[in-house]
Amino acid sequence: MQPPFDDLLRRARSLVRGGRRAVLGIAGSPGAGKTTLAETLVRSLNADGEPWVAQVPMDGFHLADVELDRLGLRDRKGAPATFDAAGYAALLGRLRAEEDDDVVYAPGFERVLEQPLAGAVPVPPSARLVVTEGNYLLLGTGAWVRVRGQLDEVWFCELDEAERIRRLVARHEEFGKGHDEAVAWVLRSDQPNADLVAATRERADLIVPAGVLDTV
Repeated sequence: MQPPFDDLLRRARSLVRGGRRAVLGIAGSPGAGKTTLAETLVRSLNADGEPWVAQVPMDGFHLADVELDRLGLRDRKGAPATFDAAGYAALLGRLRAEEDDDVVYAPGFERVLEQPLAGAVPVPPSARLVVTEGNYLLLGTGAWVRVRGQLDEVWFCELDEAERIRRLVARHEEFGKGHDEAVAWVLRSDQPNADLVAATRERADLIVPAGVLDTV
């Protein structure tokens, strides 16, 4: 039996102890529902009153296309090497340290442009919990190791493979790719990344099945 969504809300609240800011990571393969879960958590937790939870996506640390072209990585966009993992880890460390009395600005990601946007996500000093979602939070290589060290817990979104691929193709179509192009991109680029992410599943603190949002 899967845990109801209310159990996830209680667990997220419990991460904030003694007023110290906590950072919760939501990991999973492309198309597994990480952003939907993160957004639903943040919205539900903030419904209590004054907003005290902020959302910071890993996707804001995508390298810009111009840099991917320079590195020869444009056709691998979305792979671990196409992110600024060290910059992401540094931001998470800054958020945890709470050395800033003012708003901390994180980059966002524009889906239509498929480009990062600097300074798009404000994290106010009042935010006691930061929810961050991304594919590679549990990756044990390179600068990604530093990312896991900045997270109090990491939850892993799990979804039936056929449904995950269907959603991923539909997302690519929504943002401008033709059907055949979307399928080709998923099989050539997204699927190897998904296999890499799936191998990190056992490092998660909690596995969240897709149906848990049905209990909201």
